[in-house]
Amino acid sequence: MGYYEFKITVTSDAEEALIEKTAAMGSLGSVLDDGRLLVYFPDVLGIKELVSELTSFRAVIERAGLPGGFSFDYVFISERDWNESWKKKFQPLDLGDRLTIIPPWETEREGRINLIIDPGMAFGTGHHETTTRCLALIEHFASGTPNTLNQGMSMRKDSFLDIGTGSGILAIAASKLGFRKVLGVDIDPLAVDAAQRNVLQNGLDNVRILEGSVTEAEGSHDFIAANLLSEILIALAPDIVARLNPGALLVASGMIEGQEGDVIGRMNAAGLDPCAQYRDGRWVTVVFRR
Repeated sequence: MGYYEFKITVTSDAEEALIEKTAAMGSLGSVLDDGRLLVYFPDVLGIKELVSELTSFRAVIERAGLPGGFSFDYVFISERDWNESWKKKFQPLDLGDRLTIIPPWETEREGRINLIIDPGMAFGTGHHETTTRCLALIEHFASGTPNTLNQGMSMRKDSFLDIGTGSGILAIAASKLGFRKVLGVDIDPLAVDAAQRNVLQNGLDNVRILEGSVTEAEGSHDFIAANLLSEILIALAPDIVARLNPGALLVASGMIEGQEGDVIGRMNAAGLDPCAQYRDGRWVTVVFRR
């Protein structure tokens, strides 16, 4: 058995859609490397079929109005070279003040909060700008330092909800940053399986991962993270707000610049006040308080 490594040059606007598409095609994982998206497929899927499906998807991207489209080439990797090639692409990543994302084969970093994420499961390895921003904000608010965004009070850390959990990386970070009960939900059963495996890999017993949307999340929470597309954030706004404790925070990410106005308007109408915005390239993250 061998593998194909696709090197895809893609604009930041289309990255998320392409990652989701390649995962649906059966990729073994993907990573952003020097401005390119590297995606890996087992050769049993057939190179003609893979090339044809990606070429067709390029037209879908263009019709959706995402600028730039994408181009790609590929190389074949023998099974003998696979493990070493794969591992070289995934090195530990430091972010925030104390967090480090590491794959399972790396030694944990002393003095850091290690988030062990298997990149072979895809669904978010922490390298995307929106995930990085969410992790930094969770760490900031979980630090216990009173600030203007939490009304000068240290944050309660009884319950954390991650909507669209993907690999479970935000839920895992929340647990390791001191939240006592953590829940992640995702509508994709493959993502749920990946997240549950990553939770076990990190040895956590206070994190639950459920298949379904926000409606599967019972109770209310002190902090909610929702790294989702803008149209999904808008559609779920009332359900998200209903699950926030008074004074609690929502970190909403996944919006492309220019889309945040509609999301802010919908969240505000549902009962949230926007209190901070962050831009990372074309991506926007908004912090709301109930």
